[in-house]
Amino acid sequence: MNSEASIRQKFLQVKPFLDERARRCWAGAEARAVGWGGVALVARATSMARDTIVKGMRQLNSPRELVSQRIRKVGGGRKSNIAKDPLLQMALKGLVEPSTLGDPESPLKYTSKSVRTLAKELHAQDHQASHELVAELLRKEEYSLQANSKTREGTNHPDRNAQFEFINHDVKKQLRKHEPVISVDTKKKELVGDFKNNGREWRPKGTPEEVSAHDFTTKLGKVVPYGVFDIDRNRGWVNLGIDSDTAEFAVESIRKWWKKIGRKAYPHAASITITADCGGSNSPRTRLWKTELQGFSDEVGLALRVRHFPPGTSKWNKIEHRLFSFITQNWRGKPLVSHVVINNLIAATTTSAGLKVDCVLDANKYRKGIKISDEEYARINLTPDKFHGEWNYVIKPNKKTK
Repeated sequence: MNSEASIRQKFLQVKPFLDERARRCWAGAEARAVGWGGVALVARATSMARDTIVKGMRQLNSPRELVSQRIRKVGGGRKSNIAKDPLLQMALKGLVEPSTLGDPESPLKYTSKSVRTLAKELHAQDHQASHELVAELLRKEEYSLQANSKTREGTNHPDRNAQFEFINHDVKKQLRKHEPVISVDTKKKELVGDFKNNGREWRPKGTPEEVSAHDFTTKLGKVVPYGVFDIDRNRGWVNLGIDSDTAEFAVESIRKWWKKIGRKAYPHAASITITADCGGSNSPRTRLWKTELQGFSDEVGLALRVRHFPPGTSKWNKIEHRLFSFITQNWRGKPLVSHVVINNLIAATTTSAGLKVDCVLDANKYRKGIKISDEEYARINLTPDKFHGEWNYVIKPNKKTK
């Protein structure tokens, strides 16, 4: 005769091998074998609910219904927290939306938004959600782990797009006339020495190139790469300075490009169009920039047509994404241990579109803080354009050049 102890012993032996449906069917078979009082006896022995055992007995009478792979009928089982709490997803979205960053009442304004932190905050709002459920809900809402992206350019000037269109139209006009159009800017300063350079390169496994643990300036100092990019010919020029990034250095870089490459490529040029950003050594607010350009114009006998991109839009300048970005890719993972190495890495930069780059070392010293008097500034032969003359102007020679 089946006793409660024997039924419990059998159940404990077979339980690890049975799923939910098989357990209730086994319990129903045992209860039926006992006869009258079997349901109560099996319930005590197995701690299963009486309704579950009775359901197993019914399923034994209809084995064809068990052909389905489902263990429970549709809608069976414990309800999910999402189903029980319709406001859960909305509460989570309110915590992670970027707009809450500016909300002084936001509980997570200054807190790392990890899934565990979010789950804890939801619990404080009487919403039940584990960190696994929070991660699942975020993925459903198409959220993902993301780093910061440098795309915001600051407050837009009201004539920002109009200036872009002006430059685009002006550059196309000059290119049709086969006049030189260059994009200029200073690449960020780089430490010279055995310092870590971002990026990875293929090397034998387990043998990374060893570099200094600290980025302290050495006697080699820093380099200041000033670039000149010929838009029409897809040709780059980098003047590798070792001193200060001043307006004098910027114009000297353009002068070297013209003497080494420009005048040979454009022997019949009447002007040079220069596109630049609105900051740094080539800022339109810098008197020295325009004074040095006047000296260069007098020297070569060419009109210099300068076009500045609006403030905060430097990345729109062609040189940024058609020269500097490829230089950075070419020297990724390589320590910039000397001026020679940097020069060679820049000069070796190429692209499938045919980019070629020349690089020279500029050992000159450039004094900071040079002041231009009103009298000197007044001698600049400058003609501002009718449209934003502070951004668009022409500097012509003050004297005829032999």
